[in-house]
Amino acid sequence: MGGIRAQARVWINQGRGDNVGEGLAGIRVVLIDDSNTIRRSGEIFLSQAGCKVVLAEDGFDGLSKVVDNKPDIIFVDVMMPRLDGYQTCALIKNHAEFKDTPVVMLTSKDSLFDRARGKLVGADEYLTKPFSKKSLIEAVTMHTTKQGRGMDYGN
Repeated sequence: MGGIRAQARVWINQGRGDNVGEGLAGIRVVLIDDSNTIRRSGEIFLSQAGCKVVLAEDGFDGLSKVVDNKPDIIFVDVMMPRLDGYQTCALIKNHAEFKDTPVVMLTSKDSLFDRARGKLVGADEYLTKPFSKKSLIEAVTMHTTKQGRGMDYGN
């Protein structure tokens, strides 16, 4: 793993707390998960890094919030009622306005099959729950900052 992830680790390890994501101020994030605990944890971690966070509790709610808020990055739980994360990701990636918006899948299931299915619907990354503040910040940094987008992460 190179550059930006290493820098994120340095910021976190230096105990910079709320300043971990100084370069993330104003980044718009939509976090879609049916678990209130996951939504609130993600909101706290990302808000502390300076992100503007919008929460959604299922895929349908999430799609509406994506259209209304035009996020810079989207986190989607894989297993949700009504419209699962794979379906939600596919709909986002098939929409002309959002096809280039990074989508990070959140899951407690981390099998090769699950990762392959995520890639098939256009997911940019996979994070295993429970996630850490560090892993969320690294994902946002990697997919939304100029420095992060220029890196090759071997994914």
